[in-house]
This record gives sequence, structure tokens and C-alpha cells, in this order.
Amino acid sequence: MADHFITIDRLRPIYIIENQGEQLCLCRAPLGGPAAAQFMDALIALGCRKFLAVGSCGTLVDIKENDFLIPARALRDEGTSYKYLPASRYVDLDPAAVEKIGQGLKEQGLPFEPCTTWTTDGFFRETQDMVEYRRGEGCQVVEMECASMAAVAAKRGAEFGQLLYTADSLANVEAHDDRDWGQASQAKALHICLRIIHNF
Repeated sequence: MADHFITIDRLRPIYIIENQGEQLCLCRAPLGGPAAAQFMDALIALGCRKFLAVGSCGTLVDIKENDFLIPARALRDEGTSYKYLPASRYVDLDPAAVEKIGQGLKEQGLPFEPCTTWTTDGFFRETQDMVEYRRGEGCQVVEMECASMAAVAAKRGAEFGQLLYTADSLANVEAHDDRDWGQASQAKALHICLRIIHNF
């Protein structure tokens, strides 16, 4: 362990690992845009310039569990991104990072899809009406950090991309399906990203 990110309620470990002859920073970001952005800002201050985030998402359309998706843009339904970038409906992720992640998945023989994600900070406000509305705006999945982290990276001049794996499903708005919360993909996604990050 190299350091800790100190917050009011806990210490978040920051690890430096050796992987394929390179030193990488490995850490677990907190849940939600504000906390993830705060953590990312701290890592940038410590010298990190390239970020590959991996995390789960809920599906708004019929996508099976444990599929891999690469966000190409994020709908900004949280407040944090507006502290870093001018107001807009979406934030586009770095096309070069999206391409590198896609190439890395291809090299590992893994199918994937690009997607538009809905970044929200209202976990229990993913209502039936809102899910249907976001679908109409072209969103396939929902999560809580992507737009915020993409905005931090754009503001700070860092490179950022994200790999999502599908967990629960909101495709049937009248019957939320936890499925298995994407647990089968957690370790696999981390190992995939450890290979991809060397192309950043």
C-alpha cells in the first residue's frame, strides 16, 4: 500500500502494484459522483494522469447480466460534473480511450457494445417514468459516477475511460430484477482492465 485517501468516515487504501513491468495505482473509488470525483482529484494531485474505471451498471433495456459495455457518452443527471464543465446534456468520453478499451476487449476475444449511460445521483429516484424517459433519450444503462469522473478528467487534462459490466435490470419497469448484481464479472473485469491499461 502506498497511501490512504482520508475521509471523515474511513481510510481508503491506495495501492501501487507492479504489472507487466509497469507501476500502476490500484484503488476502489467510493460510490457516487461527488465522492468519486473527490477521490479522482486527489489522485491527480498525487500524479495520476491516466484512469481506467471499472464498475457495474443497471440495464434500462434488455441486456443480459455480465455483459461488457463501454460508455461513449454519459447523460449528466448529477450535480458534480457541472462543477467541472459548462452545462450540457451529455459529456462525451474521450474517443481515444473508448477505442483503446474496445481494442483491448477484442484482443481478449470478449464481445462488447458501446453505450450511452445515465449517470444519476438519486439511487432511489430511478422511477418507472424516469427509466422510460431516459430510454427515450437513448440511454441503455444507469450508474452513478461516469459523467462526474469524465468531467474531472476533462477539466484536469487527464485521460479517462470506463468499462461497465451489467448487473441488475430495470428493463421491466414494473419488476426490478436484482439478478446477481453482476458478481460473476467483478474479478474478471478487474483482470481485463489490468491488461487494457497498458495501452493507455
